[in-house]
Amino acid sequence: MFAVVTPEKIHLPPGTLVKFPGNWQDYQALVEQLGDRQIPRIKYRPGEILLMSPLPVHGKQADIIADVVKVLLDYLGRDYEAFTPITMDLPEVRGVEPDYCFYIDNCAAIMGKDRIAWGVEPPPDLVIEVDVTSYTNLDDYLPYQVPEVWLFKKNKLIIYCLQNGRYVESLISRYFPNFNVSEIVEECWEMSRDNHTSTVIRELRRKIERENS
Repeated sequence: MFAVVTPEKIHLPPGTLVKFPGNWQDYQALVEQLGDRQIPRIKYRPGEILLMSPLPVHGKQADIIADVVKVLLDYLGRDYEAFTPITMDLPEVRGVEPDYCFYIDNCAAIMGKDRIAWGVEPPPDLVIEVDVTSYTNLDDYLPYQVPEVWLFKKNKLIIYCLQNGRYVESLISRYFPNFNVSEIVEECWEMSRDNHTSTVIRELRRKIERENS
């Protein structure tokens, strides 16, 4: 099956990435055409539009990582708001759809809101991106000043923290300084190959309680 991108129809087979020149108006037209569809995902960079149709493994990895975040936040007693899918756009600057994002420190600022005014209200505290057939450009999140981005690629989790206007690789998450987050995520993903996700997450909860009691 071939990829089709026309004013009348958009169809991308799973695992397809399409990149082509385009301006902000072209991006907005495609967003309107897609409506509430979650697939394909769409990104805008100045002069460039990307469409991506993820494979099933992409969604599973994103969900497991998000579940890990929720388990850790629940254990710490932290309030949060989580979103997926969500479109973050700043006119003429960037349009990006993270696989998952969390409001932690700033969760009270957006609680109960149906829409988020990007550039006015605070950005997500944590963004999760999974790369299977596509690639993530961390600079997509600089205009929003997202404090922390997690990138899962080739079964490895890399943590990037915003420092002095750029993203720097870090061994520690500012939100979970007492946990080896990369190790936890990678172990959970490995376990999920032979176990249901529900089993993996229940075991993670028990392990955290056991090791921190």
